[in-house]
Amino acid sequence: MKITRICLLDVKKESDKILFDQLMKVFCSALHYSFNRLLEGEKPGELIKKIQRVFRLNKRFSEDAVMQAQAVIESQKELLPVRIEAVKSKIQKTLRKIEGYQIGKKTPKKVPLEICLKGLNNRLEQLREKETALLKHQDEKTLPKVIFGGKKNFYLRMKNKLSKDEWKDLRSNTLYSRGDKSKKGNLNTRVVVFNEEDEQFYLEVANPLLQEEGKNSPRITFNIHIPDKYFNEILDFIMPNQIGLNPKGKPIEEYQPYSIKIKSKNQKYYVHITYDLEVRGYELKWSEKIASDLVAGIDVNIDRIAVSVLTSQGNLLESRTFYCHEMEYVRSNRRTNIAGEMAKEIIEYLVSWNVGAFVLENIKLKQDHDTDHRFNRLVNSYAKNKIQKALISRRLKFGFKIKKVNPAYTSVIGRFKYSEMYGLSVHEAASFVIGRRGLDFEEKIPTELLEELRVLVKPYLIQTLGSMEESEKKSNSGKQIRKFLGRMLKNIETFKENHHWKLWNVIHKTLILKNHVIQLKEV
Repeated sequence: MKITRICLLDVKKESDKILFDQLMKVFCSALHYSFNRLLEGEKPGELIKKIQRVFRLNKRFSEDAVMQAQAVIESQKELLPVRIEAVKSKIQKTLRKIEGYQIGKKTPKKVPLEICLKGLNNRLEQLREKETALLKHQDEKTLPKVIFGGKKNFYLRMKNKLSKDEWKDLRSNTLYSRGDKSKKGNLNTRVVVFNEEDEQFYLEVANPLLQEEGKNSPRITFNIHIPDKYFNEILDFIMPNQIGLNPKGKPIEEYQPYSIKIKSKNQKYYVHITYDLEVRGYELKWSEKIASDLVAGIDVNIDRIAVSVLTSQGNLLESRTFYCHEMEYVRSNRRTNIAGEMAKEIIEYLVSWNVGAFVLENIKLKQDHDTDHRFNRLVNSYAKNKIQKALISRRLKFGFKIKKVNPAYTSVIGRFKYSEMYGLSVHEAASFVIGRRGLDFEEKIPTELLEELRVLVKPYLIQTLGSMEESEKKSNSGKQIRKFLGRMLKNIETFKENHHWKLWNVIHKTLILKNHVIQLKEV
């Protein structure tokens, strides 16, 4: 499992800073040049030789620049279908909003109706233009424009809110060097310990711009500050392992490869050290069975994480909620720290229970955000994904087995089936259902709920269909509502022939629990 540790580089001398900034600038220029030439169809092998001549970089830095450019191109190809799906989703959401305001279902709170509709129509036009452009790229097998330095910063520069020097710094703030086992871990940027007693790490950076003909690239040395919690881990990794002796009796040393990316931000230099961390646990496939006696189901939300410990027979032992309300409003870096702290706390809790495996939701990232920035921040899947990654990282390290399951209707099943039974909150009940799903238990509909569907829901759906006015039936939204209600009635009638999730969907759409009493909600 690859893991990245972020450290701080100490560049004290102004002369060293100038040389280092120049090297980063040349490397980024080589990266941008490689990206454009690869799009034009130039072969990577020929491109590496050209970069060596044009930018005066050594072969290793030239290969790294081309490799990074290839990675950008591949990521853009993979993201294109996702971006198209996201735009289509936003178009549908905007159309529903417009229709809701037009038929009087919604009323604007802050502006007149005419201004509200005008704004939504402008947004719809922009989204359709964006969709057309993306579909054209997909058909012609081309890529949307990539702005090195950031799209937001690019527009700030256009509005003269960002200086020319600031914009150049944003475009030339990275230096990358891949790891190599045969080059003492890394050739161009190497972490070394001059003296283990002084407990100080140093970073040696090869600078080919200062290279004299016929000689190796001179190296610039900087202090590197590594957080105490990672100190021993990184020390053990970069120190060589003795694997034997050569014919002369000298030790044969073996190094582990690690990649380094250096990024400058706000006059500080951050070193990202990436290496393979030895893991004891592993992730189970969806068809594999969990063999542990105790299993944990985990429901991840942006403000809290619910954990349920259950036996291999699916019986609940204990549920607990870990709160992290700061995740709702803090910045990305702080979110990463909180995710790590929460993962550590949850690990200690599960170790105390001697849990052998845990089950998580298989989160699918989908960007169907709206114009409400606060709402987007609360439902952002990336925050949930960050928490999950922190949990997986720690649990693989500590030997847990991991299984991901489909999260469909876990909250609904937990709310209506187990919440009152065990006195759990909705999130704790959902984590219990997730754990049971990981153990391959099916959640059938309780008899009481089936009776509510027959007696309460079915007559209500029929009445709703019959009470619709003719004008509403002919509208687009009315047609969709009729189709939706008809599908739910069919699912109630034929529930024995279909998967039980269809009936849980009907329950989710039509019923609500208030003080543990089942009631109808507006469809």
